[in-house]
Amino acid sequence: MGSPLPPRESGKYIAERSRDVSVEEDGVQRVAEMLYNLRHGDSLTASFWKKANPLAPTHTSDQALNWVFVVDTLNFSFWPESENQQCEVTYKGTTYTGYMTLCAAISRAMDEGIPITDPTYFSQMSVQELAHVLRSDNETPMPMLQERHQVLTEGGRVLLEHGGSFRSFISRAGNDAQKMVELVVEKIPSYRDEATYEGKRVSFYKRAQILVADLWGIMEARGEGAIISIDWLTMFADYRVPQALVYLGALRYSDALMQALKNGELLSSGDRREVEIRGCSIWSVELIKDRFCKLVQERDTQTCSINSAVIDFYLWPYAKQHHKEMAHIPIHHTRCVYY
Repeated sequence: MGSPLPPRESGKYIAERSRDVSVEEDGVQRVAEMLYNLRHGDSLTASFWKKANPLAPTHTSDQALNWVFVVDTLNFSFWPESENQQCEVTYKGTTYTGYMTLCAAISRAMDEGIPITDPTYFSQMSVQELAHVLRSDNETPMPMLQERHQVLTEGGRVLLEHGGSFRSFISRAGNDAQKMVELVVEKIPSYRDEATYEGKRVSFYKRAQILVADLWGIMEARGEGAIISIDWLTMFADYRVPQALVYLGALRYSDALMQALKNGELLSSGDRREVEIRGCSIWSVELIKDRFCKLVQERDTQTCSINSAVIDFYLWPYAKQHHKEMAHIPIHHTRCVYY
């Protein structure tokens, strides 16, 4: 079947053939207008990732890059089986749920003197050691512990084979975002976020793209030179941002899909509907970006430098902040290592 389509082309291919998810032109325009009104703030900048994630080490720290690698390698499947059974981690007086439990747990481990950002350690840590690092405050553990252990030790071994740090590994791709994603996907199996849809191999590369975008955020904050082809990145197709896109009217689910999700149906990784949700999310954000740039060019007569990663950096915290208002829109549930 050949190499998969890259994420952007995958999104377009899927959106053009999707049966249960559609990209809504009016909603795309509304979101573009919403973002246009934020263009003078720092919400749409690379450095916003730090504000969205205050638990990340300071960008000047040598540990920041390996911290990002550990967190992004483990960045999948945080949704609870039921809302009253959430894994929780309290760190420095604040109790976190979801993805932030992971960030809190890794930072807590560093404070405890556990070398969790050292590939020499995490490449050979035991399941029990990782269970201790990721321990919950309550009876609900973080999901998929065995899978998390497998992908983290696997990733650590790859880093050791390529210089012993994330920075030495990723430097093989130069300063090119596209080549970075391709390198990560080639060398680390758990990052190969691909599927088959309507006879074609497609890709999403959610975690690989976040990893490169987080690296970009750190480099921008350090003033260490631009990463080229950052525009190659798409949004990071997960389960939270699609919910926000439906809420904002940029995506629409069919009645059948909406009912299936409300009934709590689990979608397997690669299920046609799951692929459509993720692919249409990618394509809707591409269209939002294009509309936003058109507004900037027409109204401000300026060139537009926004990219899809920055839009995602805005939409993900937006979804978290407005989760009560969008509670009537179900998120899709898929247990896998890809998101």
